[in-house]
Amino acid sequence: MRLAYGVDQVRAAEAALMAKLPDGALMRRAAAGLARRVAILLKDGRGGVYGAKVALMVGVGDNGGDALYAGARLAGRGALVEAVLLKPERAHSDGLKALKAAGGRVVSSIPADADVILDGLVGIGASGGLRPDAAELAAAAALTGAPIVAVDTPSGIDPTTGAVPGEAVRADVTVTFGCLKAGLVVGPGAARSGLVELVDIGIGPHLGAPAALIPDEADIADWWPRPGPTDDKYTRGVLGIAAGSDIYPGAAVLAVGAALAGPAGMVRYAGTALEPVRAAYPEVVASANLRDAGRVQAWAIGSGLGTGEPATGMLWQVLQSDLPVVIDADGLTVLAGHQEWVRDRKAPTLLTPHDREFARIFGPIGEDRLAAARRAAARLRCTVLLKGDRTIVADRDGTAYVNPTGTPVLATAGSGDVLSGIAGALLAAGVPAGKAGAAAAYVHGLAGRLAAENGPVSAAVVRDTMRAAVRGLWPAAG
Repeated sequence: MRLAYGVDQVRAAEAALMAKLPDGALMRRAAAGLARRVAILLKDGRGGVYGAKVALMVGVGDNGGDALYAGARLAGRGALVEAVLLKPERAHSDGLKALKAAGGRVVSSIPADADVILDGLVGIGASGGLRPDAAELAAAAALTGAPIVAVDTPSGIDPTTGAVPGEAVRADVTVTFGCLKAGLVVGPGAARSGLVELVDIGIGPHLGAPAALIPDEADIADWWPRPGPTDDKYTRGVLGIAAGSDIYPGAAVLAVGAALAGPAGMVRYAGTALEPVRAAYPEVVASANLRDAGRVQAWAIGSGLGTGEPATGMLWQVLQSDLPVVIDADGLTVLAGHQEWVRDRKAPTLLTPHDREFARIFGPIGEDRLAAARRAAARLRCTVLLKGDRTIVADRDGTAYVNPTGTPVLATAGSGDVLSGIAGALLAAGVPAGKAGAAAAYVHGLAGRLAAENGPVSAAVVRDTMRAAVRGLWPAAG
């Protein structure tokens, strides 16, 4: 599990540690780690540091100092290091002295033949997009085609929210110091950060509770239920799915198919898409209504269900139960007018909105997606899975997960139906709502990535790839 933090937490932790260290020690630690990562990049790209051309984009303050000290280390190993100072009179003086003493020099423009460029324009204290002079320099760097390494965070992104309010650097690698900044893993900032690598500078003990958790394969494997020798189909969990309609029968087929790839032992279907579901999945027990569906341990409801009176009645009936429920698509549209149905529940409820669905229930998201998801979860006392390239799962207790496997190929009709099916199966198998949402998003993203390896992606292809995603992570579960 990786942990991400907001800027205020980082500043407080740095201040606490710097009070115990000699002046400049923290910056030297950061610069050493940055220089090591750049050296690895140069070794992979051109065989080594010696003779390489390294360009520095240097702003004011400590971020520019980190770049200058790292440049000095690289110059000491034989690299030709050239620094463009955004404001020469305000450049970090000691860092600049170190660079010049090591043989580096100051130039007026980014060399066109640079092997690597370090982005040290602005640090975590900046706000808003890049100013015109910095944006011009960043654009010139991008035109060279050289890999860009961001110092701590790409300049121009909000390091807490991931918002990109104006011009910003697009990094190939971001070397971040002390901890992951939340803006590197959420929102548009995540897409501009490239490969993010962490340099430990010792602030960990001073950070406190993280702003977000980023699960990895080991976490998902640990959460994923596996059948034991005494289990049967009922003890593994039974999921009820209320989805699809005469207009959208495929939504039911997609949700049911995805659920069957999950850990639950049985899936029951209730709705009007009986024949398509029965034809595709003979193992599913299908009925026309909730009354005849039989006993279940959780419900997934809403995909393609419609928003009329029958759908409203089904949602009300499901939410009156004491069972975990995942609500998607049309179910969310109905819920927008009946929010008390969720707020008054004691059983776990998982909502899976995309941005427009979220706005219909909770209002505009704004630039801080993490904060928006948390506010929504607290407001309705539920779990909110806010879909996106970096899906966020906010639990009712304030815990927030960010999914690392997202991919733009999942922006296709029916993809959400697949997600709701696998999430429902996890709930039925007894996984808590927050972890169920995070695990569902993880395998959904992984299935999308695997599907994309074989060409264009549709929701049906993602559904059919779900088993491979599960099997690839946990061979014993396949």
